[in-house]
Amino acid sequence: MKQGRFVIKENKQLTDSVWQMTLCGDVSAITAPGQFVNIQLDGRYLRRPISVCDVNENTLTIVYKVVGKGTEQMANMQEGELDVLTGLGNGYDLSVAGENPVLIGGGVGVPPMYLLARRLIEQGKKVKVILGFNTKQEIFYEEEFKALGADVMVTTVDGSYGKKGFVTNALEDLDYSYFYTCGPEPMLKAVYRASTTSGQMSFEKRMGCGFGACMGCSCKTITGYKRICKEGPVMRKEEILWED
Repeated sequence: MKQGRFVIKENKQLTDSVWQMTLCGDVSAITAPGQFVNIQLDGRYLRRPISVCDVNENTLTIVYKVVGKGTEQMANMQEGELDVLTGLGNGYDLSVAGENPVLIGGGVGVPPMYLLARRLIEQGKKVKVILGFNTKQEIFYEEEFKALGADVMVTTVDGSYGKKGFVTNALEDLDYSYFYTCGPEPMLKAVYRASTTSGQMSFEKRMGCGFGACMGCSCKTITGYKRICKEGPVMRKEEILWED
């Protein structure tokens, strides 16, 4: 974990409620796709945990959804600096992907799939990506994934674009060596049940500290409770115990 000041380079709107922010600063602590950052906002007690969408030499890209006062505050920022904790959480393990992995993102679970897809494609993997949304108006990053060279499928619950239904409706038609996924817990549970291979799942939880000092974001596993912010957010399919 590293704390640093990041300069806002760009903050643009992608959909009615989703924004993309590009920050410049020391990104050396970000070592794997699936990690997250924790952002301090003026006047807010708790930091805002946001997944890493992409990272380059000194540039960090995050994609976030406006869901409350904090993210609304972020959406109104066009310049200035932010205090950011980087290198938080354990990311995805790329070494077990096989030759044709499938990446499944739902809603704001889409962004961490981008860096993962880029890294896997750089390794020569044939990457399939399933992006799940409720409606056509919510879709973002379809073209960005295609530009990487991924085979992209989009599902919408209402059928207004792509394949009608959920990400699992697209998954059942695919041949794949391994899966990676991030999204709301009901989607993760559905992918867990529908998948035919091993895989890794990134959980979205409300966090208190964001670096393991509290137990506010725990989930149950075969070896006991684990903290999403510290031992996660990525968990292996085989270690998860679902609590109904």
